[in-house]
Amino acid sequence: MIIAVDGPTASGKGTIARALADHFGLPVLDTGLLYRAVGYQTQLTHGDPDEAADALAACDFPDTLLDDPALRYESTGSLASRVSVHPAVRKALFQRQVDFANQPGGAVLDGRDIGTVIAPHADAKLFVTASADERARRRHAEMLGRGVAVTYDTVLADIHGRDARDTGRADAPLLRADDALLLDNSGMDIAAAIAAAIAFVEQQIRRPS
Repeated sequence: MIIAVDGPTASGKGTIARALADHFGLPVLDTGLLYRAVGYQTQLTHGDPDEAADALAACDFPDTLLDDPALRYESTGSLASRVSVHPAVRKALFQRQVDFANQPGGAVLDGRDIGTVIAPHADAKLFVTASADERARRRHAEMLGRGVAVTYDTVLADIHGRDARDTGRADAPLLRADDALLLDNSGMDIAAAIAAAIAFVEQQIRRPS
């Protein structure tokens, strides 16, 4: 069973994907972490994330980088959004994601183009979202909780910027697959959103082929 979980930044898709993986006993891949690694590697090598050649060179990052806590920083998320606009970068990371999705037994993947590009044949697809204001509120609270001094307006501006880059890129833009459930969790707590996601997947796997 392959489960695709797509959505914009700070929508809760990562938390939902991990909960689905736990519930159904599947491995999970946060594909955004791959792009964060490329963005961060570009910075480490003093490259320019907006230059395709620099970003492509950073795709050859060591696997140990995926365990670096710096990949979770908000600034690294912005770098990921910038390197992901380059078709060469997306091509370089494509096979790694496809192989993970198609492993024996299945998998859960979360990202922005799983249901449309990486695993269009997924057994269940979700598009997880929330309003920009709500996503910014959540991310702002999370950052303050980690001791990061940042204003809500700064976080909201970053959310809008990343949404524009993700939906506006020519190659594999962020969009909802035609057969994906739209899960807008703006008014939900995380427990309710997870319950809705699990119920949908269970409904999909019971559906006659």
